[in-house]
Amino acid sequence: MAITPSRPQARIAPASVIRLAVRCRPDLAEKVLAELVELAPGGVEEERGETYVEYAIYGPPGELPAVPALEAAAGEGLVEISSTEIPDDWADRWRDFHEPVRVGRLCVRPTWAEADPGAEIEVAIDPGQAFGTGAHATTKLCLELLLKLADAGEATGPLTDLGTGSGVLAIAAAKVGYSPVTGYDHELPAVEAAGSNAAANGVEVRAVRANLRDEVPELAPTVVANLTSPLLLSIAARLGDRPQTMVVSGLLAREADEVSRAFGEAGMKESERLSEGDWAALLLRRMEPRA
Repeated sequence: MAITPSRPQARIAPASVIRLAVRCRPDLAEKVLAELVELAPGGVEEERGETYVEYAIYGPPGELPAVPALEAAAGEGLVEISSTEIPDDWADRWRDFHEPVRVGRLCVRPTWAEADPGAEIEVAIDPGQAFGTGAHATTKLCLELLLKLADAGEATGPLTDLGTGSGVLAIAAAKVGYSPVTGYDHELPAVEAAGSNAAANGVEVRAVRANLRDEVPELAPTVVANLTSPLLLSIAARLGDRPQTMVVSGLLAREADEVSRAFGEAGMKESERLSEGDWAALLLRRMEPRA
């Protein structure tokens, strides 16, 4: 079982929480996931069986997508939709989803896990009320690209983290040399978690609440954006000329070409693409103006 967020998911409280699950045929899992991400941008949980893939969404009664919307998302691949109430001991069991993640010389771990003695850089994260300790493929891909920039001597100056969640990427960026670092997220628990995690890791990250669907804040020359594809496309359309280097992810591999073209129209050229499973990340650089 794996948490598959494209954005940080609200942490599950111990009472009055429902798990709404959609099972679909494996051959249509990628399509169903893309549709569900639109309905639940906070993220979904994934479980794979021999004949099905199950995606689950958590939330209080009345705040989850309607069953007809889930049926429409699954389409002809739908196998089953189920709804169950989460037991009272979830507040303890949710920690089982988070394990240390090693990306090159960097280790991201939850605060309750032991340190990795072989890691040169360590980021210890308490998700608080926001899921996110670096385990998702898109986060790992972003970390890999940030490390490549650092190894090339480019980790200097200001950095903006769009969709900061619990602050994993912002804190890692600060630890490899970027300063000042500002992280934006539309969820207040994420902003609070990012600020607390930065302080606990001994780095400065300014965490700011912003609705990225409606506004693009002032961007630094370097930007990391781990968001859904629709949000990335929206940001590309309103990018401006300030960013010189961007690391973008949160997108499915099949969406990468479209996102790359959109940023290309905004003056950012794809210089590298990484992928893991169904997910992809892009390194974009500002194109030289034509003579």
